[in-house]
Amino acid sequence: MPKYLFQASYTTTGAKGVLKDGGVKRRAMVEELASGLGGNLETFYFAFGDTDVFTIMDLPDDVASAAATLAINASGAVNCKTTVLLAAEDIDRATKKIVEYRSPGT
Repeated sequence: MPKYLFQASYTTTGAKGVLKDGGVKRRAMVEELASGLGGNLETFYFAFGDTDVFTIMDLPDDVASAAATLAINASGAVNCKTTVLLAAEDIDRATKKIVEYRSPGT
């Protein structure tokens, strides 16, 4: 199952929600989100800095990942950025693909 890195930054509303409900409840909600999309939460960490939360989820496909990102961002409590993660084996398969490409101007 593909892996996705979600980086989330709370808005003022989101931060107030975490203060009210706590971190464990927030992690449980993200587990429910992943499960509801046919996947699972691999890891969930709060952090200092520009990004408040880092999660890695296994989800069935890019459509499920996009659905999660849209729902999270639509809440207005979180700004979420999603990155597709590739395993070393995926890169090995990619290096074996024949790709025809010309750089601009050549």
